[in-house]
Amino acid sequence: MQLVRQNEDKASELLKRHPGGRARTVAAVLLIAALAAACAGESGDRNGNGAGGRSGDGGGGGGGPVESAPGKPGRAGPGAEAAKKADAAAVVHAQALRAVAAKKWKLAKTPLAAPPPPAVKPRITTRKGFEVTGGATLPPVFTAVPTKEKIVFLTIDDGAEKDPELLRMMGELKIPYSAFLSDYVINDNYAYFKKMQSRGVSLHNHTLTHPYLPGLSYKEQKREICGQQEKIKKRYGKRPELFRPPYGNYDADTLRAAKSCGVKAVPLWSSEAFPDHMEWREWDRNLHPGDIVLTHFRGKEDWKGSMPDMIRHVMKTITDKGYAVAKLEDYV
Repeated sequence: MQLVRQNEDKASELLKRHPGGRARTVAAVLLIAALAAACAGESGDRNGNGAGGRSGDGGGGGGGPVESAPGKPGRAGPGAEAAKKADAAAVVHAQALRAVAAKKWKLAKTPLAAPPPPAVKPRITTRKGFEVTGGATLPPVFTAVPTKEKIVFLTIDDGAEKDPELLRMMGELKIPYSAFLSDYVINDNYAYFKKMQSRGVSLHNHTLTHPYLPGLSYKEQKREICGQQEKIKKRYGKRPELFRPPYGNYDADTLRAAKSCGVKAVPLWSSEAFPDHMEWREWDRNLHPGDIVLTHFRGKEDWKGSMPDMIRHVMKTITDKGYAVAKLEDYV
């Protein structure tokens, strides 16, 4: 990966010397990096040796792993070698762009790239100790996705803060995340989340008014959950299949109500991110393959920092521990 680091350093230096030609300079340097990496060979392995490795320090200079190309079964024959080179070039190009964005947004390191999603999604089951009576036929409640890959999933709840910088930052860094929305805090600016959706973010259900659901009757819970299903479908075109109960509290009625209006699974979380610290729910206070990370749409009125500050902190934690962020919907 030394080649990638050297070319990113060239890009940074050229940007300083020629600020008026930023776009042309970056494009030229990244193209050189991509083509050079493609010609250097395609012998990358899972230990980080070559273009497809996932190990490495992930530093802001681009020394971390690059994104593995999606599998293309059946590729063989004379065109196979050329196709592999094209895949390697595309991977290097994408990660080099991410490294430039990481410097722009002042991340401590370039985020690691997630591996391709599985061809078949893993079977999701309710976590032991999270069961409810009669829950065998109800949506599973879980805090992590079964996988051996060093990936985690970033989820953001409610929708109170609508920071345009977050949209730009996450779009440029290509960090996937999922939004769980409550209508009472998004109804003053549905357009913000429409823009988020247009950038590939999936929008899910977090109830209409964010109540403590076990304190409500089945009918009241159904109104909260199914009412938000219809709100999201009306505004964003699709009824969500994922639902997160407020505060992580639920009972059998919650899951029955959710199932009645199309919810397939109930992801909770293993840790929670803030601009200045992490809160851990597991005994070892650490990340594990497939963990779900929670944070919220909040700003300086509620936090010691902005949403971009929170992303910088959580991504430093994730990257320092050797993890990449993957898209939850590719696995659930």
